[in-house]
Amino acid sequence: MDSNVARAHQHAAGARKRGISKRSRPGGVAVESDDHGLGRSRGGLTTKLHLAVEQRQKPMSIVITARHPGHSPQFEAVLEGIRVPRLGLGRPRTRPRRVPADKAYASAKNRAYLRGRGIRCTIPDKADQAVNRKKRGSRGGRPPRFDKAD
Repeated sequence: MDSNVARAHQHAAGARKRGISKRSRPGGVAVESDDHGLGRSRGGLTTKLHLAVEQRQKPMSIVITARHPGHSPQFEAVLEGIRVPRLGLGRPRTRPRRVPADKAYASAKNRAYLRGRGIRCTIPDKADQAVNRKKRGSRGGRPPRFDKAD
């Protein structure tokens, strides 16, 4: 699981319609509707793709968001979008066996979500989280299991 930012062309936000130019709101700020995956950030018009892919890099679930929202808030939405059809009869698979992800997804909320669904994870621990856990001593808990080979 990972995400990537893509810049859009400067003309992607609006085009002329029937020869009349599209007017922006007062103050020069155009408002994009919520269902569009195009947003304005410092770098211009951008969109962010959150992907869950299989081992052969075929996409299983894609969530498109505008601008630069964080990686972690989209974690559950991406996993909820996974649907792998069965070869025969039956419901599609919606739970992967293991979720590998980068450090951006290493929150306690994401780990608890995976644990609740019975999904194993391979997510490295953030350095600042490890330091804070060690500061607490025995009350800090056990570090999350991480297998580099996976």
